[in-house]
Amino acid sequence: MLLLNKQDDAEETAAALLERDHYCEMHPRSPTAIHRPRVMVRGRSFVALLGSTLEDGVAGIGNSVEAALHAFDIQFKNSLRSKP
Repeated sequence: MLLLNKQDDAEETAAALLERDHYCEMHPRSPTAIHRPRVMVRGRSFVALLGSTLEDGVAGIGNSVEAALHAFDIQFKNSLRSKP
């Protein structure tokens, strides 16, 4: 059963990466397209993360891959504005 769950997780992650690639094609100048954050499935949410942790990096969280990537783009732009 554990092996099946890991396989399901791997398949979800692979599908999420394909969706990220499609998002990048549709938004070629976005922070997502430029920086290619990792996309992970966490429970029923998707996380787009650039960096090693949520605390140290830039992240977007959403109920779909597209929503997480859009949130990432907003957070990335906000992080540039907040630096002195």
